[in-house]
Amino acid sequence: MTAPTIIDTPVFRLVRGTQPLLVSLPHVGRQIPEPLQPLYTERALKAEDTDWYLDALYAFAHDDLGASMIVPRVSRYVIDLNRPPENTPMYAGANNTELCPTRFFTGEPLYREGMAPTPAQIEERRAQWWQPYHDALSAELAGLKEEHGHAVLFDGHSIKSELPWLFEGKLADLNLGTAEGRSCAPSLRRALAEVLESQNEFTQVVDGRFKGGHITRHYGRPEQGIHAVQLEMCWSTYMDETEPFAIDPLRASRLAPVLRALVQTLLDWSPVA
Repeated sequence: MTAPTIIDTPVFRLVRGTQPLLVSLPHVGRQIPEPLQPLYTERALKAEDTDWYLDALYAFAHDDLGASMIVPRVSRYVIDLNRPPENTPMYAGANNTELCPTRFFTGEPLYREGMAPTPAQIEERRAQWWQPYHDALSAELAGLKEEHGHAVLFDGHSIKSELPWLFEGKLADLNLGTAEGRSCAPSLRRALAEVLESQNEFTQVVDGRFKGGHITRHYGRPEQGIHAVQLEMCWSTYMDETEPFAIDPLRASRLAPVLRALVQTLLDWSPVA
């Protein structure tokens, strides 16, 4: 296999592959720039609400299968790349975190008293970190569509399985989101759902509590040949949910075949002529 093109910037790392699939992992970054660190609580500097280890779990997608992958550097605590730039809530009627989050997923403040970013500071962060990531996403998807005739965007996420501030009860292990079928072709949604239904290792749901965030909803334009899906999975499927948030090799090994099957399905699928 030809060595992939790698683009490293202060905002993201992009590995360009040879397939019509782009894997986006917008909450993997853990960096909080040094000038901003005094604004945050000591607890916030640990970036506990990271989508831990997803770049390692999905490395096979570009190493073995030739997909492209984009991974940011800064933490979602600096700016959330999966929120709309106008900061509208993603899930009406529920607690939401903002474009520049001010609370942990458990509800406590991220910032020291009086230190939350102002509208002007939020705009600076949007221009510095949010916009370049989305410019790259847009350009890559356009390039993949031009080269292959269609493009598929897979947005990968993970989260603690129980977070009362955000949702009731325990989350299903694997949560596929397609904006209730609007962000991808029905045949792709069915194919991915069949992968989830064919395994009995993990609980699963399609378009449940997590239907896809801004990235899935904004870029998924099946009528234009760009199809987007999100997978939100519980930390408990592959890691410990308490500090130090260590990966569990045994659990991760059980999860790996399911992730590979999902990614392979994304690669094998093609639009109906």
